[in-house]
Amino acid sequence: MSDDRLIVALDVPNALEGLQLAEQLGDSVGFYKIGLGMLTGGGLALANELKQDHGKRIFLDMKLFDIGATIEAAVRGLAQFDLDFLTVHGDPHVVRAAREGAAGSQTKILAVTILTSLDRADLDAGLIKPGDIPDLVTERAGRAFEAGADGVIASPQEAAMIRALPEAAGRLIVTPGVRPAGAALGDQKRVATPAQALADGADHIVVGRPVWAAPDPAKAARDILGEIAG
Repeated sequence: MSDDRLIVALDVPNALEGLQLAEQLGDSVGFYKIGLGMLTGGGLALANELKQDHGKRIFLDMKLFDIGATIEAAVRGLAQFDLDFLTVHGDPHVVRAAREGAAGSQTKILAVTILTSLDRADLDAGLIKPGDIPDLVTERAGRAFEAGADGVIASPQEAAMIRALPEAAGRLIVTPGVRPAGAALGDQKRVATPAQALADGADHIVVGRPVWAAPDPAKAARDILGEIAG
């Protein structure tokens, strides 16, 4: 039986491979993330098939960023796919527009704080204001909540600080950058184990490479579920 606190990222090249992986995982996984990398490989069609034909929950990770009118129109179009989660950048004007676009649907808008693959040197190169990353993430999360975000995306290392915010009451925290004990970090720099991320306040964890790159993806998913349950 699946535990929807685990979201498996279908970070594979196209919809056919994504569907094959989902079929391998079977009933053990009920929630999938489809990202920007698969958009031109049939990602929206896969999202629709997994949702409508297989009863899966879908997190569409587009990290949208644009002027308000464009965001509102894009989200309104995407919400027709009956998505569960959709990501936008956490800038307040983006979040407000996304909320307008999602009005009347069940799609929850999740705001990206600071990507889990970035460190302070990356922020300096991007001219982001000085400060420790956990403090900046927490500040961005608070502003996103105030703008109407249903939840935020943040590394597990910041989950506890965000959960402590008064504005976080009743809101979701979804954490990528989760690696089972002993797994390679890959392109992530701010990581934690599944159990630690949940203990620190995350509602959902996103795991990709440790599942889809495993020799036996179904076993890898079951092992993570066992860690969560334990």
